[in-house]
Amino acid sequence: MSTISFCIIVRDEEEVLERCLGSIRPLADEIIVVDTGSMDRTMEIAARYTDRLFFFPWRDDFSAARNFAFSQAVMDFCMWMDADDVILPEQAERFLQMKEEIPPDTDMIMLPYEAAADKNGNASFVYYRERIVKNRAGFLFQGRVHEAIPLSGIILYRDIPIRHCRPGSRPRSDRNLNIYRAMEAAGEPFCPRDLYYYGRELSAHGFYEQAIQILRKFLDCPDGWKENQIDACRQIAACCEQKGQDRQALSWLFRSFIYDLPRGETCCDIGKHFMDRTHYDLAAYWFEQALRAPKRILSGAFVLEDCYGFYPAICLCICYDKMGDPETAEAYNELAGSYQPQSPYYLQNKQYFSSRKQTESRNTS
Repeated sequence: MSTISFCIIVRDEEEVLERCLGSIRPLADEIIVVDTGSMDRTMEIAARYTDRLFFFPWRDDFSAARNFAFSQAVMDFCMWMDADDVILPEQAERFLQMKEEIPPDTDMIMLPYEAAADKNGNASFVYYRERIVKNRAGFLFQGRVHEAIPLSGIILYRDIPIRHCRPGSRPRSDRNLNIYRAMEAAGEPFCPRDLYYYGRELSAHGFYEQAIQILRKFLDCPDGWKENQIDACRQIAACCEQKGQDRQALSWLFRSFIYDLPRGETCCDIGKHFMDRTHYDLAAYWFEQALRAPKRILSGAFVLEDCYGFYPAICLCICYDKMGDPETAEAYNELAGSYQPQSPYYLQNKQYFSSRKQTESRNTS
């Protein structure tokens, strides 16, 4: 059986760390916790689970901290976690089985990252990450922010998700944006990935014009990653919407098609654009395309699960009802209910169609 060192960097994580460490203790051969400057009970909590505790001074560089954590590992493989990540109990047995079966020539293992979940606990935002790498084999994180390990060697994909459980009480942090701005001010070079994530950070903080400029610069890079290029078009479109530039927004959504087949997320964006403007026939076309779109989960793309099922179905219900086709509308509402049977939108629509049929029956009797 292969052994795995779980490596976590922390700072002021007393709110979530015990949940993380409790979930991995039965699975880990070693737990390494690297503190970058906590002022709360973080390390006191960590000490209950491991004696492999280290300090690394924070210098606005996530890769440096994560690579230091890897350097302390002594097991066959290194696995990174964040303090607000967990391995759900129902995945524990599958994880242990995976450890038993890792081929000795494996370099890297990709696992799904469930970055968000709906109120019913179902994953709503999923993508694969390079989660486990062979120790002492030269695998290092790159990038000050949104750090990643370049993929190489023999790579396995395993469907054992890591769940990100972000505390709802935490306000959005300016930390990542400030790191990028400091890099820009210092004249540090930006790789395509840096530009992409810098643009996303600017957009998330409401700096829409700057975000558009940076994301367009990213799209001009000849070696940008396809999935990031597709999403960058969506990000620019969203910025244009915020600026009231409707036609430009639609143009950017269509531009994403030059990179690959339309994604469900983009089709839903286009459908919503037309539905908001009461062009229900056009909206219905694009929501139907979303239901047929390929879900490229293994590509590493950011996948919004609802865009391939519930959301286009519930929007198609609205569109066909507005177009005077209640039978088709009701059929799409039932399709939406097959994805989310407890959704208030589905249940309200179900009541609406039932009441409508009763009224029509009375009127014809």
